Amino acid sequence: MADNIPLHPVRNSSKKHLYYNSGRQSRYQLEDEASHLDEMPLMMSEEGFENEESDYQTLPRARFNQRQRGLGWFLFGGWKILCSSCCEWLAHTCRKKKQLKARTVWLGCPEKCEEKYPRNAIKNQKYNIVTFVPGVLYQQFKFFLNLYFLVVACSQFVPHVKIGYLYTYWAPLGFVLAVTMVREAVDEVRRYRRDKEMNSQLYSKLTVRGKIQVKSSDIQVGDLIIVEKNQRIPADMIFLRTSEKNGACFIRTDQLDGETDWKLKVAVACTQRLPALGDLFSISAYVYAQKPQLDIHSFEGNFTREDSDPAIHESLSIDNTLWASTVVASGTVIGVVIYTGKETRSVLNTSHAKNKVGLLDLELNRLTKALFFAQVLLSVVMVALQGFVGPWFRNLFRFTVLFSYIIPISLRVNLDMGKAAYGWMITKDENIPGTVVRTSTIPEELGRLVYLLTDKTGTLTQNEMIFKRLHLGTVSYGTDTMDEIQSHIIQSYAQGVSSQSNGSSNSSTPSRKPQTAAPKVRKSVSSRIHEAVKAIALCHNVTPVYESRTGVNGETEYTEADQDFSDDNRTYQASSPDEVALVRWTESIGLTLVNRDLTSMQLKTPAGQILTFHILQIFPFTSESKRMGIIVREEATGDITFYMKGADVAMTSIVQYNDWLEEECGNMAREGLRTLVVAKKSLSEEQYQDFENRYNQAKLSIHDRSLKVAAVVESLEREMELLCLTGVEDQLQADVRPTLELLRNAGIKIWMLTGDKLETATCIAKSSHLVSRSQNIHVFRPVSNRGEAHLELNSFRRKHDCALVISGDSLEVCLRYYEHEFVELACQCPAVVCCRCSPTQKAQIVRLLQQHTANRTCAIGDGGNDVSMIQAADCGIGIEGKEGKQASLAADFSITQFKHIGQLLMVHGRNSYKRSAALGQFVMHRGLIISTMQAVFSSIFYFASVPLYQGFLMVGYATIYTMFPVFSLVLDQDVKPETALLYPELYKDLTKGRSLSFKTFLIWVLISVYQGGILMYGALLLFESEFVHVVAISFTALILTELLMVALTIRTWHWLMVVAEFLSLGCYVASLAFLNEYFDLAFITTPAFLWKVSVITVVSCLPLYIIKYLKRKFSPPSYSKLST
Repeated sequence: MADNIPLHPVRNSSKKHLYYNSGRQSRYQLEDEASHLDEMPLMMSEEGFENEESDYQTLPRARFNQRQRGLGWFLFGGWKILCSSCCEWLAHTCRKKKQLKARTVWLGCPEKCEEKYPRNAIKNQKYNIVTFVPGVLYQQFKFFLNLYFLVVACSQFVPHVKIGYLYTYWAPLGFVLAVTMVREAVDEVRRYRRDKEMNSQLYSKLTVRGKIQVKSSDIQVGDLIIVEKNQRIPADMIFLRTSEKNGACFIRTDQLDGETDWKLKVAVACTQRLPALGDLFSISAYVYAQKPQLDIHSFEGNFTREDSDPAIHESLSIDNTLWASTVVASGTVIGVVIYTGKETRSVLNTSHAKNKVGLLDLELNRLTKALFFAQVLLSVVMVALQGFVGPWFRNLFRFTVLFSYIIPISLRVNLDMGKAAYGWMITKDENIPGTVVRTSTIPEELGRLVYLLTDKTGTLTQNEMIFKRLHLGTVSYGTDTMDEIQSHIIQSYAQGVSSQSNGSSNSSTPSRKPQTAAPKVRKSVSSRIHEAVKAIALCHNVTPVYESRTGVNGETEYTEADQDFSDDNRTYQASSPDEVALVRWTESIGLTLVNRDLTSMQLKTPAGQILTFHILQIFPFTSESKRMGIIVREEATGDITFYMKGADVAMTSIVQYNDWLEEECGNMAREGLRTLVVAKKSLSEEQYQDFENRYNQAKLSIHDRSLKVAAVVESLEREMELLCLTGVEDQLQADVRPTLELLRNAGIKIWMLTGDKLETATCIAKSSHLVSRSQNIHVFRPVSNRGEAHLELNSFRRKHDCALVISGDSLEVCLRYYEHEFVELACQCPAVVCCRCSPTQKAQIVRLLQQHTANRTCAIGDGGNDVSMIQAADCGIGIEGKEGKQASLAADFSITQFKHIGQLLMVHGRNSYKRSAALGQFVMHRGLIISTMQAVFSSIFYFASVPLYQGFLMVGYATIYTMFPVFSLVLDQDVKPETALLYPELYKDLTKGRSLSFKTFLIWVLISVYQGGILMYGALLLFESEFVHVVAISFTALILTELLMVALTIRTWHWLMVVAEFLSLGCYVASLAFLNEYFDLAFITTPAFLWKVSVITVVSCLPLYIIKYLKRKFSPPSYSKLST
């Protein structure tokens, strides 16, 4: 037995091993005995818990925060953490967080509210008019690179440390800030307009004097709001009345929970019964609502009417609520507002967008810190060699500014322009049409992803169910043989009609007698098909909805008169798309559901006859029972039948013995079909009356009501007649399987986070090949406390190479007690499926992976419930789909189909990262080489803090002379797009970050030092008379060296690169005529100048070309073999 699990003791502890006793009544006997649990810590690896009992909760953080905090920690980011902590403390002190409380809300009386509630305004803006400039500047200068440029630029206002012209420092910095502010301002204006549009939507508010129009932002707690069909619900409300006769309405919740099927909501019975709308003000009633919570699937409250005798009390549940951001799908509804603004469920489940910073930017930030220390060290060495004479401290600062080109300000400009170029390329890619780049600062992140967290409904699947298979045990029907079923149905109902017409007035008795005698012999295929189709047409929770084509006044007359139930005007609504698919299928073969209310439903036969069935009882589907049932009485015959359908695991023990069900369920599951077993049981009047009495009695019991009700229902679920097995396919998005395989081969781990049921999620995981056929699936048992989580994690730990399926509730329990251990185990799985996830849980999982693995995460989804996850991930991708544009607008990248993610990551992600890495290092090389020349020059000329090149030469070097060729590196590519898609394994190398590391950076530093030394010493050796010749020779050789180094770096030539090289060279040659203040024009036209420049340039570049050739020959990169 798995119950006998030895649990590992605390290391160096004298406590004895503790065993779970298999002889105990329950596996989870110790569920609340925390003292016992503290004696048996869960061991996930070789190391044990070396902590006290209280460390269970603190362990995950403790493991990550046990770092030495010294001077190094403070300099490398500790100061930032301390500053942000102080700011948070101040903000918390100044603005104490309001405590959320339960409330009593009087109908139509906002003035009776006990306290002030938040405005019902949507606000997605990051800044306001006052905070915009300080906020943007803080976001820019919190990075060392930009802060450094600011300090250097400000230092030039001090005469003693001024080196060059002010514009050489302030122009590039001003350009970067201007571009950033314009971009942020445009984004802010867009957000403001979207918010204003939502807040300005008009709604009808019911008052004593009648209806008035109010803006969405002006709605208050206690207001009675009328919401029309297809209108967004503006705030969280309790459903009081509807124009629908049955006192219920459908709402669309796709922007809240991601599910596209409609939800049935029920009005409060007391207010629905009122004769007129205005009577809501003639009663004295209030709603007691629990405090605002995150959970969108539960609600507890009470409705009380005081002015009746006795007072009316009704309990309120989730079925009586209308959450904000959902849409009314049928009728007109009236509700009383209970939560507004930031207290609504939708806002509580939405996390605020964070400013995302790419990993490459963080790596470059670290490298610039290293360069800064090198710069300071070089300055100290220069002053030390001077002997610390005179005002050495001022000289130290002058040297620091003089060597400031080690960290070139053009690095930020080039990288930002490069990011804009990558975004433009992604948008213009014909292979991924409709793609939009909404965050232009992180395209390189697409090339560094390790975890992909995806939604299911609408992302992997189209959420369109199609009936594929009907199996009767001896015969199976697929899509190509449905016409046979149709002919059987037409034939069986035609016989029924003829027998009824022959029986004249006694229509019911003659038609029933032959049927009761028939079961003695084996049923014919035709009768079995008839029974199966009839069961499928009756056993469901589907409601047909008819769109009225007449005016509002004639609506009821039209519906009553429309007895032909025209097919083109009918749509089906249910809480599950599977059920809609089954009912649509029965319609396609001739048996149509035409009408349904709370007590009856009507079917139309192929001959046009209407069959009426009275609904006696409904047993809805639950995740625990995994089945749903219905008891109906046929009006024509009086027969009572109990129909049931459900998952094979639940139905196998309920139906009569058979030898085919298990095998066929397995076959269908391997095809990716969702299976349902359908069964029936005929009941006599006496049997039903006995059941009903026991059932009603169980429903009235106070203790263990759900258990007693389930026991009564189970008494019916015995020896049921197995009718058929159905197979429904949830159509996957185009090319989902090859795309998931591509991502897996690229080393990306895929987690599916969905709000759907466990069975559905597991089925889609198999059909989409997220879980391969050879892999086992471990379904994590429902756990509700620490003891159960402990046992289940130990059970899961012994499984190897199996996919994990876990529900949101169980996940929450595991994370509460065993966060680190659970994440460690889950990360070892080839695939993870989390079902019944709330939007907040999705975001929490993303943050857990970021915290525990330090890898880059990507989230992809298409619904409003995916927004929090998309915003929390390092890279968020939204799909424009049936669930609206909310996810697409909140994402960093917006695509139209899931399959486009392959091209986006493998091609554009690769190119963006590789190009930015090359561009960043080359710009640093450009600064290092001139700083090396400056250092050589100063050391030879008595350590003078005098600039080698002044004024326009320095500006021109960083701009028109070298900018175009260097920037043309954004067009370079190491691998063709076709090769990158064909060999996704190449992507694995990118996640290791080898294109930009301290190793590659050190190589570029050595190259810069070598070339800078050669250029400066060569010019000093070869010049003859005047110092101005040194400047001319060294600067010209420097420009040529840079152009040749760009050519050396390029892997795939583009015609624009050639143009950039010659354009820059032409600009330099042309500008020589105007640089007479820096160069001797007579000297630069002599052959001596040309040969000296040529020799120095060849010596600086030729060895590097030779080294590159030898490296290519003897140690080629992995992709070079594929491209040949």
